[in-house]
Amino acid sequence: MANLRAIRKRISSVKSTQQITRAMKMVSAAKLRRAQEAIVAARPYARKMREVVLSVGSKVDSSAHPLLASREVKRLALLVVTSDRGLCGSFNAGLTRYVHRYIAEQQAKYEEIVLYMVGRKGRDFFRRRGVRIHKEYLGVLGTLGQWHVETIASELLEGFVNGEFDEARIVYNEFRSAISQVARIEKLLPLTMDTLEEGNDENAHDFEYLFEPDKRKILELLLPKYVETDIFRVLLESVAGEHGARMTAMDSATNNSVDMIARLTLQMNRARQATITTELTEIVSGAEALKG
Repeated sequence: MANLRAIRKRISSVKSTQQITRAMKMVSAAKLRRAQEAIVAARPYARKMREVVLSVGSKVDSSAHPLLASREVKRLALLVVTSDRGLCGSFNAGLTRYVHRYIAEQQAKYEEIVLYMVGRKGRDFFRRRGVRIHKEYLGVLGTLGQWHVETIASELLEGFVNGEFDEARIVYNEFRSAISQVARIEKLLPLTMDTLEEGNDENAHDFEYLFEPDKRKILELLLPKYVETDIFRVLLESVAGEHGARMTAMDSATNNSVDMIARLTLQMNRARQATITTELTEIVSGAEALKG
């Protein structure tokens, strides 16, 4: 009977977990729809911003603005985007392992690799391994707003202009579908023509621009805004990827709990049948003893 009670208690526990995972799956599915809508709304703006910057930047000298200036890369900055919460499968683990491997492979090429970390999971991963984090941004993806983007962009731009690092790359999970997120690394700074041409529409029109009041003033406004737009797009990709990964993980957990309940129920029925058989055997044995 003690074993039977333990099995019933475990079935009850698994059913409670199943209710939680099913609810989390539904919540993530709702958030994923909103995140996908945000990406769809943001991508055309980001694409057009890239076209404008590419067209304007190709007609000016790299000395026209500090963000266009390429220099010998001695210090590399990595902006790594992870989530603050877990229970989303390999969403964070895959990305952090990718970054850790990238740092190990590239370490010899640079004097220093500086980490700018978005998300608690990535921060904890590298902190446990003794990797110094230059800046950390926690609670960003859960309540993503324009001021988050402006803060991150302004600190990266300030670090590049002040010579704290010579190149910046951004590492994130690109959202492809609810079951597919791919780790990507993209160059963020400086804004060279090669960087801007990546992902640019080949059929985009090449317009002639008249600068008013002058090129430098226009670029001072346009280039930082482009960096903000690119970071915002990446953060939206990561938000959608996190919700997609969590929805998939909770769906798998719910299905696994169904299988576990079925196995435990079968085990419970067998244990109950064995108990009943034992009791019947004892009754029959007792009756036979009384007859004798």
